[in-house]
Amino acid sequence: MAAKILIVDDEAPIIDLLSYNLKQANYDVIIARDGEQAIQQARREQPDLIILDLMLPHVDGLDVCRILRRERDVPIIMLTARDGEVDRVVGLELGADDYVVKPFSVRELMARVKNVLRRSALPPPDEPPADCIRLGRLVIDMVRHEVHVGADELKLTPLEFDVLTSLARRAGQVFSRDQLLDQVWGYDYHGDLRVVDAVIKRLRAKLRQVAPDAAIIETVRGVGYKLSDTG
Repeated sequence: MAAKILIVDDEAPIIDLLSYNLKQANYDVIIARDGEQAIQQARREQPDLIILDLMLPHVDGLDVCRILRRERDVPIIMLTARDGEVDRVVGLELGADDYVVKPFSVRELMARVKNVLRRSALPPPDEPPADCIRLGRLVIDMVRHEVHVGADELKLTPLEFDVLTSLARRAGQVFSRDQLLDQVWGYDYHGDLRVVDAVIKRLRAKLRQVAPDAAIIETVRGVGYKLSDTG
């Protein structure tokens, strides 16, 4: 079954360009031209991926992302002319999986679409198979794509799940942000390394909600991040 992708943009040339290339790649395409329509289409059609502009009529793209994130863990690629640091960081911290700035390379965007969809459906490639990873109270079920801390389940996006899994597979090892980008994003990422910081921040917040006394993801100053091997 073809993946269903919702394009949210108010610029007709962008919609036509994306729609043509996605259909050529055998994806099903849905279109929304403003924020309100985006929320309605996302709820009605249950897309597998959303390509979301930030500068939208009626409801801003950041608000669309915030609303949809409360309802589903659908992957979101933000596509926007806003290239400021604040917009980028806010978008990523709200739960976006990726951030592409206009003007953009269609070839690069298609690679990112493919990668995000792969992440949603499959475990990370080139890794040894494992049904579960256990670190103290932290349990990652690779088959069900579920994470538990004790009796509490952590609701993670596919991107958050992959980052946590990459850290957990080699608990205690320090990963630089470049290494995490290479392992999790799986392609030559031309964006901001702060995408990693944003995902780590989201993971820490969710972990604190269920285990406020456990600082599981540690920062190694000047190097990167590691997962405590005690869980």
